[in-house]
Amino acid sequence: MDLGKHYVDGQWVKPLGTQTFPVMNPATNKQIDTVILGNEADVDRAVAAAKAAFETFSQSTKEERLALLRALLEQTNARMDDLAQAIMLEIGAPISMAKDEQAATGLWHLEAFIELLENQEERTTLPNGDIALREPVGVCGLITPWNWPINQVAAKVIPALAAGNTVVLKPSEHTPMAAAIYAEMIDAAGYPAGVFNLVHGDGPTVGAAMSRHPDVDMMSFTGSTRAGKLISKDAADTIKRVALELGGKSPNVVFADCDLEQQISDSIGLCMFNTGQSCDAPTRMLVERSCYDEALKIAKAAGEAIQVGDPAKEGDHIGPQFDKIQFDRVQNLIQKGIDEGATVLVGGTGKPEGFEQGWYSKPTIFADVSNDMTIAQEEVFGPVLVMIPFEDEADAIKIANDTPYGLHAYVQSGDLEKAERVAKRIRAGGVQINGGPFKFGSPFGGYKQSGNGREGGEQGLEEYQEVKILHVPT
Repeated sequence: MDLGKHYVDGQWVKPLGTQTFPVMNPATNKQIDTVILGNEADVDRAVAAAKAAFETFSQSTKEERLALLRALLEQTNARMDDLAQAIMLEIGAPISMAKDEQAATGLWHLEAFIELLENQEERTTLPNGDIALREPVGVCGLITPWNWPINQVAAKVIPALAAGNTVVLKPSEHTPMAAAIYAEMIDAAGYPAGVFNLVHGDGPTVGAAMSRHPDVDMMSFTGSTRAGKLISKDAADTIKRVALELGGKSPNVVFADCDLEQQISDSIGLCMFNTGQSCDAPTRMLVERSCYDEALKIAKAAGEAIQVGDPAKEGDHIGPQFDKIQFDRVQNLIQKGIDEGATVLVGGTGKPEGFEQGWYSKPTIFADVSNDMTIAQEEVFGPVLVMIPFEDEADAIKIANDTPYGLHAYVQSGDLEKAERVAKRIRAGGVQINGGPFKFGSPFGGYKQSGNGREGGEQGLEEYQEVKILHVPT
């Protein structure tokens, strides 16, 4: 793999930019490769290719696009091991999880969108007799993060191509390997030149150039709320469509009538999954006061059972933070929690014993947290859980909604009617009840400062489509 080249107009080409960026292994803090970052001229070249390709690809039939998606599915199956190895090396995801979850999302998104496209009517007659057509938006600029590198690439690229758009992808500069493999898969699947383009680069240069570009018709971004605001501002002058999937501080409401042992243990495992580096992680556990002491005992045992390990080894352990900046941020916030008076139930500052090399944090659980503490309001993006007691149903809803975010939420209760009642009152784009798993084919996205628009599901496909109305004689 040559990270010194970008994929533009069906070819691997030398970048016009010359700035280099080291690709680091967070488990060892050693450099494993170097990527050449693009500049505005690289964006111009890729957008020009995408714009030219749109003229013909936008007129492709649904059957032609489905055939390409199925070819991409074959390529994804063939490259699963390569994807998993790249993800393990780039972000420190344990190899078992990298293959079974991280890389597998590329398959799951494809299967779901193929079924959705098969069933979607591109031409419908409205009750008033007018005809509604679904058409592609145009050139789509896609910016993806490092924490789920294939999941987010697939969640954007697949529906964009399924709808007949052309794309320019800027993956995180920290995870160029997984994105380059995806470009190889697109090429091998037989997509026409210019339909998919890959430009490596950073946000302030390449990301901003894409957002401001007059020939980019839509921007889709996953990342921090801070960066999402900048993209919206850059896109405003050209009135392009903007879809944002941003930060979260997901509440997990635990009522005394649930299976405490099961739900608390599972919730802690889910919080620590991917080393806590998921935007929808259940990082605020709100526990009914009457069972709070028992919940602390269960949480302590479950937290101490979380294993930290070498990403290269098979197993269900967690790995490191993905770089020093993230490690330092997590450590600073853990210390902030201590300084503000929260009780360290498990973990704390520093690295786990035996893991001095690399950016490993201790799985940490705080008790006696109030929702106005920094660790209850800011997204830590690490293996850190806060436990907050609540008095009754109304208090739980109030605390759950007392956050600038609204991406995801969780409710645990033996009373399903109550669980649904509470779920409806929580201002979040999705709520998992009693461990109900997220299913591919459903939309994902948030309220408030967690973004706008949806990824996945019928709504995720419609994000990349315009609706044209034909007013016909009746």
